[in-house]
Amino acid sequence: MTEPDVPAVPLPAERGLVEVELVELTVDAVAPGGHCVARVDGQVVFVRHALPGERVIAEVTEVHRGFARADAVTVLEASPDRVEPPCPYAKPGACGGCDLQHVAPDAQLAWKTAVVREQLVRLGGLSDAELDELGVRVEALPGGPLGWRSRVRYAVDAADRAGLLKHRSHEVVPIDYCRIAHPAIQQLPVLTPTGASWPAAEAVETVASTGGDVTVAQVRDGVATPVSGPTVVREVAAGRSWTLPASAFWQVHPAAADTLSAAVLELLDPQPGELAWDLYGGAGLFAAGLAARVGETGRVTLVEAAPQGVAAARENLADLPRVEVVSARVETSLARRRITGPVDVVVLDPPRSGAGAPVVRALAAAGPRAVAYVACDPAAFARDVRTFAELGWRLTALRGFDLFPMTQHVELVGLLLPPAAR
Repeated sequence: MTEPDVPAVPLPAERGLVEVELVELTVDAVAPGGHCVARVDGQVVFVRHALPGERVIAEVTEVHRGFARADAVTVLEASPDRVEPPCPYAKPGACGGCDLQHVAPDAQLAWKTAVVREQLVRLGGLSDAELDELGVRVEALPGGPLGWRSRVRYAVDAADRAGLLKHRSHEVVPIDYCRIAHPAIQQLPVLTPTGASWPAAEAVETVASTGGDVTVAQVRDGVATPVSGPTVVREVAAGRSWTLPASAFWQVHPAAADTLSAAVLELLDPQPGELAWDLYGGAGLFAAGLAARVGETGRVTLVEAAPQGVAAARENLADLPRVEVVSARVETSLARRRITGPVDVVVLDPPRSGAGAPVVRALAAAGPRAVAYVACDPAAFARDVRTFAELGWRLTALRGFDLFPMTQHVELVGLLLPPAAR
């Protein structure tokens, strides 16, 4: 990083921070969102591009009541966990897609583990001793920290160039290629160095599936129109082949679907003859695994609201007659008892906002022997864990997976058991 044009100025306590101000900070603990916490005269500052223990000069980018945001532009005392980012755009004022490229890979896992622990203590009501007993840690997936992202959506700027967005901004950063994108996506003629131009497009969507399909679509007025490659792609996971629209949801890390499916089945341990629910079931990844375990005498009910997910589930699970696909919102299905009767095990894989208290209460009332909760946001997961705890349930196992290397994001799979299982 280069030295700033002007020196940092000591901050009078009575004045408070202002935007574009340079301040010297000593960085404290990690925080959700890819930041670390620092303080200036008692005011909290969330600092990007920093590491705990570092002394930095930071540029204030936003000022809010009670806190501010800043970017570390000069490192005065570096952490031993600091590395040179492999991407030239992973710096203040450039691409905002990666939060942790300046952090060594092992330290990224420790960073995410610390965030998970903090959220479960602060929002989930768990103690440090309980987390120690759970052995909370985040595990790496095969393949390394680069070249893993199999679905990339590029924004398009006013000059018709595709690129990625700055952090907390709609400004597009034109790039040569994305270092975390799948190699097949890196080679596509989508970005400016290849001569590509996207007049009237608002975005460009690219997919490189685990089945070997590569596709490009341009988005206009919210509608994706294929440019090259198939509109339906093949994915390979959990011992099966899946077909779904290129624009439908699928995990972006090539090893994610297998990893999550295996973790869910290991924790739930479904038995022959059991009845299972797969809530927010998507294309049916978990339902397929459940069906194989409960066998001919068991049954699986999948609930999904997105039309593409419902259609994909019905097509891909057509060979499993013991799987029923329900097209509905999970909240509505539980509240109106569209899925009824006894249930033994539940897979709960809600969106980033979490399941929410009404769903948690309805699940507890249904009386399953176990719930496997798949979460992509530690805060939402922690809030739902607290709701389960208020109903007497307890979190008995938790696994974390680094499905999104170089970014702040982490995936969790937790096992929740009812009071009767104590």
